[in-house]
Amino acid sequence: MSGTDNKGQQPLPTIVVGCNDNNDKEEEEEDEDHHHSNGSIVDCCKSIHLPLLTDMYQITMAYAYWKSPEKRNQLAVFDMFFRKNPFGGEFTIFSGLDEVIKFLQGFRFTTDDIKYLRQILPDYVEDEFFQYLSQLSAKDIRLYAIREGSVVFPKVPLMRVEGPLPVAQLLETTLLTLVNFASLITTNAARYKIALDGRDIRLYEFGLRRAQGIDGGLSASKYAYMGGFDGTSNVLAGKMYGIPLKGTHAHSFVMSYSSLDELNTRYLLDKTTGQSVDFVSVCLKYQNELSQLLDVLQSEISSSELTAFIAYAISFPDQFLALVDTYDMIRSGLLNFSSVALALNQLGYRALGIRIDSGDLAYQSVMAYKAFKLIGQTYSIDWFGKLAIVASNDINEDTIISLKEQKHRINAFGIGTHLVTCQRQPALGCVYKLVEINSHPCIKISLDVQKVTVPGRKRLYRLYGKEGFALIDLMQNDSVDEPEPLPLTKVLCRHPFQESKRCYATPSKVEPLLEIWWQNGKIQKPMPTLDAIRNHVQQSLDALRPDIKRYLNPTPYKVSVTDNLYQFMHNLWLENAPVGELN
Repeated sequence: MSGTDNKGQQPLPTIVVGCNDNNDKEEEEEDEDHHHSNGSIVDCCKSIHLPLLTDMYQITMAYAYWKSPEKRNQLAVFDMFFRKNPFGGEFTIFSGLDEVIKFLQGFRFTTDDIKYLRQILPDYVEDEFFQYLSQLSAKDIRLYAIREGSVVFPKVPLMRVEGPLPVAQLLETTLLTLVNFASLITTNAARYKIALDGRDIRLYEFGLRRAQGIDGGLSASKYAYMGGFDGTSNVLAGKMYGIPLKGTHAHSFVMSYSSLDELNTRYLLDKTTGQSVDFVSVCLKYQNELSQLLDVLQSEISSSELTAFIAYAISFPDQFLALVDTYDMIRSGLLNFSSVALALNQLGYRALGIRIDSGDLAYQSVMAYKAFKLIGQTYSIDWFGKLAIVASNDINEDTIISLKEQKHRINAFGIGTHLVTCQRQPALGCVYKLVEINSHPCIKISLDVQKVTVPGRKRLYRLYGKEGFALIDLMQNDSVDEPEPLPLTKVLCRHPFQESKRCYATPSKVEPLLEIWWQNGKIQKPMPTLDAIRNHVQQSLDALRPDIKRYLNPTPYKVSVTDNLYQFMHNLWLENAPVGELN
């Protein structure tokens, strides 16, 4: 999100990657003028100017269009859509619109960009073309899009881009870059949330160290939160987007201690009385008591681990959450944590819980829960049995479902690699296709029916059933005077490509999906905050039937066209399909 939409959000500091230290002052001023940081993930690398973050063929096509004067000002209409839902599911969450708007706001080629293009293009490319590029902006572009955070489906246009053909073409690669990964991560995060099956379990994104670079890590943090995660370990993402930060300590912190003699201080202030108390002695007292209560031998308890926990608790007495599996979670880590937690309680503080990062997560969580309940009952501490039990051991969707079947007692998951890299499916596959040129609809034909496009400008509606669930998405021809669907009025819905698949729908509610977001070089409506989009994701998912969202064999959601658009599309298909000959 840009500016100060969210609490705690700050402009992203410049991180120069692969730049020479002796950049001239004029170039730096240019960057400040045209690529000032406004919180966008793509501002990470000051050396990368967004108009050049594109494929080479976009530049060569732009020149070829420019060489034909009649092409320069032709009005083109492009649809962005995808052909298949990710992760074996039947829904996708549309994300990235906010970044797209920022890109359009700043779209222009700098003097340095033009200089570089002169170097890489052939000498015979005319000088007037570079002058043309230097004057380009997105002022003549119109952008229609579905609201960010909405559930979307294959073939449905997520965005419609209208404008001069060369400019609309130049936008293609960057728009796809900004939407593909964002939508994939948000969808992945939403699926983890659904896998919890409504249980009150927190989800934290811990994937920065596994992400594909700086921008990948920041994107993952932002869009995981959008998809329903409750926090991140990524401090920069917390600063930029106002996402709650979560984190404790690593195994290395525990391993760095060997004995109580290493502690710089043994004392902690009593929160109630303000008196300095020998905290180490209190911890040792409880350790001795708990070893008998939990039937653990003193020889099995790691003293170095206890030292590390005491050091951390003295540093963060109100935020004590310890990693308990460095040595032996059941015989040592759990007891040492509980000893320190009881000592904190005696001094007026309240521990948060434990994190488990290895081993049998279901079994260990059950053992921890039972121990906490027993300790809470023994010492008459009601909240002790509700301590957080966080698991963070290479968690994926299947793991969560399996742990649920094992009746685990985990109440928070820290998820990294499988979330931020989308290991199950690393790309969404959005495409950007020309559907109209100078008011003439275009159709892409293929032997693979899935790759045939739905031509022309289209209106898009979501029809809801009487129970409030989304029933079907309906595309309508925008170039003819076709009445829009109305509540409680029957409408014929047809499969775009299969003639026999058709049905009548009588919606209880009709929702237009495509809205104008950018026109005349300006944003056309207030951009929602990250938290508002996050809430919309959940509302949009709630409007889907459970069988569409389930993990195994989900029911496909229906996407259809009106009878008018069906007839128009298939007539155009026949007009453009070559007629074969038999000799």
